[in-house]
Amino acid sequence: MSRPGWETAADLVVVGSGVAGLTAALTAQRAGLRVVVVTKDTPDAGSTLWAQGGIAVVLGDVVGDSIAAHLADTVAAGGGLVDEHAAGRILTAGPDAVAALRGEGAVFDGHPDRLARTREGGHSALRVVHAGGDATGAEVERALLAAAQREELTVLAGHAASTVLTGPDGGVEGLEVRDDEGRAGLLAAPAVLLATGGVGGLYETTTNPTVATADGWALALRAGAALADVEFVQFHPTALYVGASSRGRAPLVTEALRGEGAVLRDTGGASVTAGVHPLGDLAPRDVVAAAITRRIGDLGAEHVWLDATGIPDVVARFPTVAAACAAIGVDLARDPVPVRPAAHYSCGGVVTDTRGRTGVPGLWAAGEVARTGLHGANRLASNSLLEGLVMGRRAAEDVAATLAGPRRLTEPEAPAPMPTTIADRAVLQAAMTRGAGIGRDAAGLAAASDAVEAASTDRVPATRADVEDAALTLAAHALLAAAGSRTETRGCHVRTDHPLTDDHWQRASATVVLRGDRLHVGTTDARHGGAA
Repeated sequence: MSRPGWETAADLVVVGSGVAGLTAALTAQRAGLRVVVVTKDTPDAGSTLWAQGGIAVVLGDVVGDSIAAHLADTVAAGGGLVDEHAAGRILTAGPDAVAALRGEGAVFDGHPDRLARTREGGHSALRVVHAGGDATGAEVERALLAAAQREELTVLAGHAASTVLTGPDGGVEGLEVRDDEGRAGLLAAPAVLLATGGVGGLYETTTNPTVATADGWALALRAGAALADVEFVQFHPTALYVGASSRGRAPLVTEALRGEGAVLRDTGGASVTAGVHPLGDLAPRDVVAAAITRRIGDLGAEHVWLDATGIPDVVARFPTVAAACAAIGVDLARDPVPVRPAAHYSCGGVVTDTRGRTGVPGLWAAGEVARTGLHGANRLASNSLLEGLVMGRRAAEDVAATLAGPRRLTEPEAPAPMPTTIADRAVLQAAMTRGAGIGRDAAGLAAASDAVEAASTDRVPATRADVEDAALTLAAHALLAAAGSRTETRGCHVRTDHPLTDDHWQRASATVVLRGDRLHVGTTDARHGGAA
């Protein structure tokens, strides 16, 4: 066994500094735990900062709305795979979670006693609270980082988590991290909470920032935890189209624009969603994204148009979108906006229960990296920030309760450097975009797997980029394996060679586990959670 360059100890190590990670870290520290937050870039570099739409929550002041209605909308969007028990518990905890966030100093639009609301796709009521018009995530991140500073929370920036360390009994003993040059450090801890965000880096174009490289999926798989529902990658219907050669993060054009009356039209001026769904442009995201993709393909176009010119004071209401549009010469108040789908959100992830526990003792997960059962086969708009708030808090409370009992005394050692499979990122992203985007078939999935394998080498990760590329490689194979096993169309998993939904044999979540160096796909009953 090798020794790292430095070592320290904590009760809980939180990996990630977005809404779920900071909520968990603050909750745990206030419970008396020694907490270290690890983030591989600056603390505000994750996806939370970029969330535009808002937080879907029932606060009891909208006539006709209820937790039951919010749950019904969530289940309807989730394509038959929502765990209704877990979803109900998360949504019910929403009002307290938002109140706690406001207690940290977050300021939402509207009067303090009656917040402003908007509606997004799949929602039957005005229940989405927002901040700064379309800058909700930025306000959430600002408030949580300010709270972290007030609480003197220890944040280790510029370090990527490379390995969750486990002992002979399989329980967590700590975390190995590496800086940008690959120098290793070790944090000894009986508890690790993964809050690493999403997997947008699997694709050439995404609404995610560059740090979203599936790190949590890889960390969990290698530690012995299961993933589920990873084939369900939600493509946001309306990312700003900035040109045919664009790569990386595409600016998001929030769904709230359509909630306020913006309409989707193709390049010939016809409605994109007429006759597709009763909710039209406010149908669930998988429906709208698929409709846009089909229309682009039928017309041989590069994008469709989102016309928001009829919304009063649209620039003031949506300043973030307006600024992104202005950067490409589009006036949001006067011009239609060119949009097309882009990889946006992972509906699946590390399997957890409603306390954030994985199947590995000492390992918790919360936020987008986790699969609680709330999203099923397709996430309802603006349920993500809510889940991060609720589950970050719950996971931390469970960690504190667990560590209040007897503890194992351990002295973890960093593993000896071992070669791992690392694919060329550009080749991987191109292969995943072609074969595992919107509209998949067996041949395309197999070709993507072959391309990733052919572009891979086995070597010891030497830098942060190597750690990220190793995570992307493992995550790509996990997603492709799950997508290949689901021979039906459900939610945001569209199989062009299997266009029908099979509720008799395939209404269950596919799980992925790593045994040795091989991934294995199984099933679990989505109504009860857990892994096969």
